[in-house]
Amino acid sequence: MEPNCVQFLENRTILVTGASGFLAKVLVERILRLQPNVKRLYLLVRASDKKSAEQRLHREVFEKELFRVLRRNVGDESLNALISEKVVPVPGDISLTDIGVHDSNLLQDMMQDIDIIISSAATTRFDERYDVALGINTFGAINVLNFAKKCVKPKLLLHVSTAYVCGERPGHIVEKHFAMGESLNGKNKVDINTERRLADQKSKQLKEQGQDFMGGQTHMSSPKQWEKCFLDTIEKLCQLTVDSVIIFYGKGILKCFLVDQKTVCDIIPVDMVVNAMIAIAADHCHDSGSHTVYHVGSSNQNPVIYKQIYEMMSRYFMKSPLVGRNGMLIVPKVTTISTLARFRVYTNLRYKLPIQILGLLSVISPSQRDKFALHNRKFKMAMRLVKLYKPYVLFKGIFDDKNMGTLRIKNEAKDMEKLFGTNPKCIDWEDYFMNTHIPGLMTHVFKK
Repeated sequence: MEPNCVQFLENRTILVTGASGFLAKVLVERILRLQPNVKRLYLLVRASDKKSAEQRLHREVFEKELFRVLRRNVGDESLNALISEKVVPVPGDISLTDIGVHDSNLLQDMMQDIDIIISSAATTRFDERYDVALGINTFGAINVLNFAKKCVKPKLLLHVSTAYVCGERPGHIVEKHFAMGESLNGKNKVDINTERRLADQKSKQLKEQGQDFMGGQTHMSSPKQWEKCFLDTIEKLCQLTVDSVIIFYGKGILKCFLVDQKTVCDIIPVDMVVNAMIAIAADHCHDSGSHTVYHVGSSNQNPVIYKQIYEMMSRYFMKSPLVGRNGMLIVPKVTTISTLARFRVYTNLRYKLPIQILGLLSVISPSQRDKFALHNRKFKMAMRLVKLYKPYVLFKGIFDDKNMGTLRIKNEAKDMEKLFGTNPKCIDWEDYFMNTHIPGLMTHVFKK
């Protein structure tokens, strides 16, 4: 008889990359809570040495609110003992050979012991430097695969990625993997090593140009307070997706937004993704040479459109408004525009033209220069964000989840679907956003 998901985890040695990331820390908590008899968890994070890796894991993973239930159930002492016994902090970097593990003894132990490799390390910044994104998200995956090939008894490599690697293609998107070198348009051949050389050459060229421009000297500047606050805001927007929109809408910062309100937003709770990861690993652990893609999403089974999300946001902040610095309640109001052409016309008339007039005034009146610089920079960065978000807010694809559906049926036969729920049909979006997602976001991210 096939083991269920909990039995599958027993006595396993598992490597998790990107262990301090949002998805991985939920996975680690789930494993320790459901199967304390897991043999060992090698948790890889970027750090200079093992002590630093251990400190980072405790600070960014085990001391978080996520572990409150487990800590309450077993007690601080027992949980700390469990972590000490089962968890091995691994300082490393997947963008490097041997996933950046420099301790030869630790590396050999890992290669001898590891059964399961879960690759979840990635940069999720929308505006990441090309060479950094290529090094982590592309060559990082190759480095993890090469490491897996060196392991003595690997049973499974589970690689986690965003489904949006499909590009901007519309329609029904099936669960299939790309062939090496296949491009999104299916017409051109991509040589990834050539791409990397080009990225390295361009990076070197830009550094040399910077040195020539600066006369070989390094100059540092300290941004003014308003610049720092603005840059911090942009930083957050570039790292989050729909959550950043919710927060900045509630704060009254978001005045207009490019989005087709009829577009489906494929959103899925993280615990369902983690449940799917464990179920997939259990199902494929003994498959030799299997290459199966699973879409874990909601767009096919239980779609929610941006118009619904906007209406739920509006109702939530009408009921629970934030308070501005002046002590007044914030009443958010945003203009949504469904095409890029119309958005450009609107923003040019509403923002760019007044800024240009302010620029002319600043020539006559120097006291207006700071104000012009602030608004001009805000506008340019806002338009860059529009460019970054455009593929997602105007996306016309629906992710097929046939493979996930087949696995779900298997889990139901083992009576495991209740514990490892993966069915998006059970989500009541109204209840989820109004009572779980937005309140949790405001409490734990915005820290209202």
